[in-house]
Amino acid sequence: MRSRPRASLGRILDDLGSTVLDVAASPGDLDSEVTGVHIFDPLDELIVPPGAIVLAVGVRAAADICSLLRRAPEAAGVVVKLPVEVDEAVRATVLETGVAVLGLTRAASWAQVAALLRSLLAEADLAEPGEGPQGDLFSLANALCALLDAPVTIEDRSSRVLAFSGRQDEADQGRVETVLGRQVPERYLRMLDERGFFKQLYQSSEPVYMELDDDGVINRTAVAVRSGDEILGSIWAAVREPLSDQRRRALADAAKIVALQLLRERAGADTQRRLRADLLSTVLAGGADAPEAAGRLGIATTRLCVLAAQLTGDAADDPARGESDRQRFCDALALHVAAIHPKAAAAPVGSVAYAVLPLHSVGDEEARAVRVAESFLARVGPRHAANIGVGRLAANLSQVARSRADADRALRVLRARGTTGQAAGYTDVHFESLLLQVADVAAAEEQAPTGPYQRLLQHDAEHGTELAATLRAYLDAFGDVTAASARVHVHANTFRYRLKRLVEISGLDLSDPDARLIVMLQMRIFGR
Repeated sequence: MRSRPRASLGRILDDLGSTVLDVAASPGDLDSEVTGVHIFDPLDELIVPPGAIVLAVGVRAAADICSLLRRAPEAAGVVVKLPVEVDEAVRATVLETGVAVLGLTRAASWAQVAALLRSLLAEADLAEPGEGPQGDLFSLANALCALLDAPVTIEDRSSRVLAFSGRQDEADQGRVETVLGRQVPERYLRMLDERGFFKQLYQSSEPVYMELDDDGVINRTAVAVRSGDEILGSIWAAVREPLSDQRRRALADAAKIVALQLLRERAGADTQRRLRADLLSTVLAGGADAPEAAGRLGIATTRLCVLAAQLTGDAADDPARGESDRQRFCDALALHVAAIHPKAAAAPVGSVAYAVLPLHSVGDEEARAVRVAESFLARVGPRHAANIGVGRLAANLSQVARSRADADRALRVLRARGTTGQAAGYTDVHFESLLLQVADVAAAEEQAPTGPYQRLLQHDAEHGTELAATLRAYLDAFGDVTAASARVHVHANTFRYRLKRLVEISGLDLSDPDARLIVMLQMRIFGR
């Protein structure tokens, strides 16, 4: 494989601008190569790969900053929420370790800055050897910013921010929210749509000037990015007056360059996505090829938990949209787990998005993986209704297939419960999973209920009674007739009569705990 150029710390700071990150303490030049993003967790063993940017969540005091710098001497930089406490000791430690300290604006969340940084690194990954900055969306945005003398964003068809220029702090609050969230806020999208600006934009091949006439909101000039008849996205400049003819031509020409870049990135992303999916499928299946695939993913020597995530919505009416939703859901999962650990990987396999999450050995790994899954579901819940099953820890590659099977079984339990937005570890749903497996065996062998339960079902079928439902309510209520009768909406005396009849008909001894257990298991296994 050919090597790809990586982004330098200085380049990343130039692209993000002071809207997001600023230098609090520098060792000198900022030319160090950035290889990834690592989130600092004081409860985990700190293993920072060379060139990583460390997001110092919860770090405040100067002494703590100094301690983190010494523990991560190979990092490219450490990010701390503003205001950053920088004293002489911090400056001395920065010079000693060569690790820069960066300040993150308080308006940004850690998830947002992780997403921004990973997007920038992905831009660098897509560049071909020998290409200049013109092959980079962020460079294009900055070049346009200079040409138009206005802050610029490049957005996809869904108004998600793909890249942005510097000087965003010169725009309005809506633009700042857009950059930090990587998505145009809903209220602005609604306003632009109601005023017909999107219709104008997508029907015109020329830049469109939009007078927004709102307090504190700067006007916009935008141009659609096209490939033939397909709308790929758009470029937006925050301006206070219409552009000159020369600047309008520059913006229209830039749209053609951005279109080529987006098409190339789409092709590269599709190829990389397929490759990662194939490698991850090989790892999850186990076998002779698993070690090589794990090595290419960078997870060959780590302890892993497998997560199986699946959307719960029905996309049967629109298969194309369903596939698009599944891909976006998997991409979001990949981004989330990558923010937890740089070696985490995720890819779709059929209708399920699988993720392998490396975990340091500090105990209770499965519970930690469930918390990661719950955090992800909480973030995507408004957009994607889903469940996630979590497998047991795989101490080595030979156990990854077992962890994947565990995750599948936990996911199936959640599906059988009819829940959504839930995460479950296999050990928490172990027995429910066993019952589902027994039900599979019974169905495969065409087995049917027997004994007292079978006699009740037969009587109900022949006479239109509900004795089996009466028995289920009684057992579910632990023999409490009042509670059980309320559950099936009959009077307690009527319920007692039905209970007497079902005992006579079935021959079931309700005083025998083994008999009660057997009939309860049959109810669960045969699902009647």
